[in-house]
Amino acid sequence: MNANVAKLMNEQINKELYSAYLYLDFSIFYEQQGLDGFANWYMVQAQEERDHAMLFLKYLQLNGEKAELDAVGKPDKEMKTLMDPLKFGLEHEQYVTSLINDIYAAAYEVKDFRAMQFLDWFVKEQLEEEKNADDMIKKMELFGNDSKGLYSLDSEYAARVYTAPSLVL
Repeated sequence: MNANVAKLMNEQINKELYSAYLYLDFSIFYEQQGLDGFANWYMVQAQEERDHAMLFLKYLQLNGEKAELDAVGKPDKEMKTLMDPLKFGLEHEQYVTSLINDIYAAAYEVKDFRAMQFLDWFVKEQLEEEKNADDMIKKMELFGNDSKGLYSLDSEYAARVYTAPSLVL
C-alpha cells in the first residue's frame, strides 16, 4: 500500500473519532436543553462516526498496514443557540468530505484502485451526511421558532435508530 495513502487513512481514523466526540458534545448540549430527540439524533451520529473510524482501521489492517491511533482532540465549538450545533455539523461534514476527497486523490495518483473502491462508499456517505445536515438546518429555520414545530422536529429525531454501515471489506 502506498505510504501516503496509508498515512492519510491513519489520520482519517483520528478525524472520524473526533467527529464522534463532536457529535457526542452536540448530543449533550441538546440533552441539557431538554431536546431528547435532537440528543438522540447526534448520539446515533456519534455511533456512525466511530464505525467509520473502525472501517478505516480494518482496511489498513487487511492491507498489512499498522493502524496508528493518536490523541482525540476535545471538541471546541461553543454552542449558545439551538441552531449552533446544526450549523457546526454541516461545516464539519463539509470538512470531512474534503478529507475523503484528499485521500481519494492520493489513491488515484498512485493508481490504488482497491483503495479507491473502498473510498467510493465514503464519497457516497458524505453526500448523505451533508444533505442530512443541510436538511436539519432548513427544518430548524422553518419550524424551530414555533414551540409546536420544535416539538415535532424533536419527535422526528427521537425516532432515529442506529444501523451499522453496510460496507463489506
